[in-house]
Amino acid sequence: MGWNRPIHLATIAGIDVSLHPTWILVAVYEIYMRAGAYSSLVWNVLELLALFLIVTLHEFGHATACRQVGGRANRILLWPFGGIAFVDTPERPGATLWTLAAGPLVNVALAPILAVCASLATTPAMVAANPDAVVFLHNLVYINLGLLIFNLMPVYPLDGGQILRALLWYPLGRIRSLMAATVIGLAGVAGLFVLAALWHDLWLALISVFIVTYCWSGLKRAREQWKLARLPQHGEVHCPWCHSAPPAAELWRCAGCQQTMDPFSNAACPQCGVRGQRVSCPYCYHASPLSGWAGTGAAQSEAPVAAGSR
Repeated sequence: MGWNRPIHLATIAGIDVSLHPTWILVAVYEIYMRAGAYSSLVWNVLELLALFLIVTLHEFGHATACRQVGGRANRILLWPFGGIAFVDTPERPGATLWTLAAGPLVNVALAPILAVCASLATTPAMVAANPDAVVFLHNLVYINLGLLIFNLMPVYPLDGGQILRALLWYPLGRIRSLMAATVIGLAGVAGLFVLAALWHDLWLALISVFIVTYCWSGLKRAREQWKLARLPQHGEVHCPWCHSAPPAAELWRCAGCQQTMDPFSNAACPQCGVRGQRVSCPYCYHASPLSGWAGTGAAQSEAPVAAGSR
């Protein structure tokens, strides 16, 4: 087993659930650091497994919602910073918003259930007989609430930051909403770094590094797409996935000779004459048969393969 190779745990409803090996190292560290929270380490292990279950349910919320709006979701990865549901959501603000909101809604649904369980267990007899169980249930309430609050922070790529982006999508459009959300996210993550320094919290600092990396990547992607959108467009052709008109420019590479070209203007590569069937959208990155691009004529159905935008 390599330390970068996920461990497959189960396949549920067609969704593969796997665990990144580094999660095990973090789990051992967390159990050691919280050794005094209970009278037995067994409760520490149970608490960690409960956290694992809550995060998994959260990610299944994302995956299920994605499927409901016509998207694809077939993989969930649990790793030290939480969970990742690999979703391929239709490029619509409503579909994106529901997919993103469904994860935190799982935590919202769990909140009263866990609170009632903790309340019912907090009796003099239970406290005297099994105080660890009472502490355990109360800790689950705080863990679920903490995950909900943290995830709803308007910092991209956390759920809150992506929900903000989906809401801004309506008035600003897809590209400008991503740019706005990432700029707000960079400002927000600066606050997280300050808190990490004030609290001397190494874990929060590591999470902040992860967030700022993805946030900066999102900003770069938004700027690249903004430049593409300012180019002349093939208005008569649209991506079958995101419905964007492709730029009228030589942004793709021929699969045969790697010469840059515009597959929507040439039936074959001007350099080598190679013909293909699939073209990658420079906005959503989906590769689709050229014949499937809305507005593409049958005469172009064998256009050169585009390996992707430059």
